Amino acid sequence: MSLTGPRVELRGLRADDWEQWRAVRTRSRHWLERWEPRAEPGSPDPVARRDAFVARCGSWERQRAFDTAYGFGIFLRGGELVGEVGLGTVLRGPFQSAYVGYWVDEAHAGNGYVPEAVVLTLRYAFEELSLHRIEAVIVPRNARSRRVVDKLGLRAEGIAERFLQIQGVWEDHLRYAITADEWAARRRGLERAFLGRRLTAVEGAR
Repeated sequence: MSLTGPRVELRGLRADDWEQWRAVRTRSRHWLERWEPRAEPGSPDPVARRDAFVARCGSWERQRAFDTAYGFGIFLRGGELVGEVGLGTVLRGPFQSAYVGYWVDEAHAGNGYVPEAVVLTLRYAFEELSLHRIEAVIVPRNARSRRVVDKLGLRAEGIAERFLQIQGVWEDHLRYAITADEWAARRRGLERAFLGRRLTAVEGAR
């Protein structure tokens, strides 16, 4: 399965993506890891070990099969990997919700690839998975990540104190959200702004 926009394509990562993924994560390590949870002690590093990366891909596939998470590599239409976007902690029942998260290669930051990828992910979440609410949680000082949700007009809902462990510290996070009714009202504008005129007839009719 893949989700295709005018400049990026989203698909699940596979074993043969390791070399590209390792190269991106290696050169952008400082840029990315300061915003990420510290790995569990003793856990294998997928940047250093191909088998750990393959296991990571398998974990995403199992979560997809159990409808608990959906992860995608962000690829340029020419095939170059530039980041990842995912839906995590999918809750069904009365919640019908998930969290969206994303990262981009430092060398490709500022080109608008992440907003395009997030719009594709939101469309998939609301129209294919029938979720009701998508949240994003961001460390307040992470200005670049906040710029993405600001561009997309996600609703700010305040601060969740000591929400998530980031590099060993329980950090406050700003909470943002969009619901299915907000998506329905704003979908055309978001697609026009971030997916442009190259929508197919089928996509435009949805």
